[in-house]
Amino acid sequence: MAQAPLKLVLCWHMHQPWYREELDGDYRLPWVYLHALKDYSDMAAHLEAHPGMRAVVNFTPVLLEQLEDYSHQLNRWLAHGQPMSDPMLNYLSGATPLPAGEAARRRLFRNCLRAHAPTMIEAHAAFTRLLSPLWRSGMPEPDFGLMPYLNDQYLLDVLTWYHLAWLGHSLRRHPVVERLMAQGRLFDATARRELIALMAEVLGGLTGRYRALAERGQVELSVTPYSHPIVPLLLDFDAMRCAQPEAPGPEHPGYPGGGERAHWQLRKAIEVFERFFGFRPLGMWLSEGSVSEEALALLPEHGIRWTASGEGVWHGSSVLSGLEHNTPESRRCLFAPHSLPGCETRLLFRDDGLSDLIGFEYQGWKAEDAANDFVSHLHNIRNYLGDDVGRHLVSVILDGENAWEYYPDNGFHFIGALYERLAGDPLIETTTFAEGVAQCPALALPKLCPGSWVYGSFSTWIGEPDKNRAWDRLVEAKQAFDRVMASGRLDERTRRLAELQLAVCEGSDWFWWFGDYNPSDSVRDFDELYRQQLRRLYLLLGETPPDNLQEPLSRGGGSAENAGTMRRGHD
Repeated sequence: MAQAPLKLVLCWHMHQPWYREELDGDYRLPWVYLHALKDYSDMAAHLEAHPGMRAVVNFTPVLLEQLEDYSHQLNRWLAHGQPMSDPMLNYLSGATPLPAGEAARRRLFRNCLRAHAPTMIEAHAAFTRLLSPLWRSGMPEPDFGLMPYLNDQYLLDVLTWYHLAWLGHSLRRHPVVERLMAQGRLFDATARRELIALMAEVLGGLTGRYRALAERGQVELSVTPYSHPIVPLLLDFDAMRCAQPEAPGPEHPGYPGGGERAHWQLRKAIEVFERFFGFRPLGMWLSEGSVSEEALALLPEHGIRWTASGEGVWHGSSVLSGLEHNTPESRRCLFAPHSLPGCETRLLFRDDGLSDLIGFEYQGWKAEDAANDFVSHLHNIRNYLGDDVGRHLVSVILDGENAWEYYPDNGFHFIGALYERLAGDPLIETTTFAEGVAQCPALALPKLCPGSWVYGSFSTWIGEPDKNRAWDRLVEAKQAFDRVMASGRLDERTRRLAELQLAVCEGSDWFWWFGDYNPSDSVRDFDELYRQQLRRLYLLLGETPPDNLQEPLSRGGGSAENAGTMRRGHD
């Protein structure tokens, strides 16, 4: 009798942090709408073009809300000329005049270089020619000697090309895009309005496209806690100790009321998810795959059947549980759901090697070769599992947006080749986590070593002076929050706003950026925005922000390669 096919779950995590100043201010960075145009749109198009391909797509609620807000703002500008809350879009549309000062014009020009140049700028000859008076490939910085001689039309052309370069490959065949790219320069207000109208159409239709994929059973949609917090650290700072026993912690011993806040984050996430997609999720990717026994214990109460983390957590938990973990035979345990004592929610672990091949390695390969290599790895796993293959599933989990700018044509050829191979291979069955945990028996995991999908630890968010200092500022703000809430002096509307503002401050991305290994410009952006969010929380509470929020928490100093975007699950 022929062996069963190997079950494969390919999970794409779609995430952007809260980029707005406070709850309703300007967007400090444009990554929500740019990744929507380039990646979220393309990823939906790939699934639509390959109906035999099944996958899991995870959304963070704060991303969904920001996508909705951008859609509303774009349409209000188109209908009524109302300025938007994103400076880049206001400059592009003409809702805001281009800056007159040389420093501001230089800053705008630099912003239009925030992309992976080899695949997103130099791939367009017209864009490269346009930039050539001030910038050439290999130059670390623009040469601004000619800037005083370049007029507004020049900057508008650069802005237009920047947005064209951020369009996904699936949009480049749109008649408006083909015409603008062929035109190359001298984009007038009418041309730019056509581009913005297309952008509004794309952003407005995104969640509906994913909902349709879910409704026909091709995709399982899952969710992350509302503002993408590290839930195990909200519950207990000592969760870091299993994987980082010697690392220093924050001055404060823990986050006050962390259990209540964790439940709030889960409830709010499900509420937002239901509003966008019309049903409750069965799965939850805890932010950054961050897990602990205490965090998992929260999930059954919210109807969550599965969650997942990284291979490093599996290794650490196997050691802690006294299980074999470093032998060829033990590896088959990676390819299965796991159960913890007293917890109904199943825990899965991603294959880090397979996930990182897509995230970091295949970008330099020919598309067909990369797809064939990936499938050959899956065939090897199937052969390794032998007669037990039907009891196992392989989990491949990675960001759905950050890898593709390093691929030619936004990964269009690779993803297309991969989906075609996977959907057509009788030895591989693409499935979802909800179906996989229902079909595959769970393996008992006596103990869980808390950690994330990055190094199997929480070192990206805690245990280093700058990160710990950020936690201390958050704890102090939470103490003020608790004191004011207990006083009963806030009206109901202000209480709700303060809860949302606190949630924004609890997001993990602030802590991710702090440290000397990230680029100084990006660290400065996130540092200033984080402290502004904390100050706003104090003001909503009717409290005076402390003076220490005027002091930078971190200065950075690493490479600027990613220009403000994040790549997770790897170094």
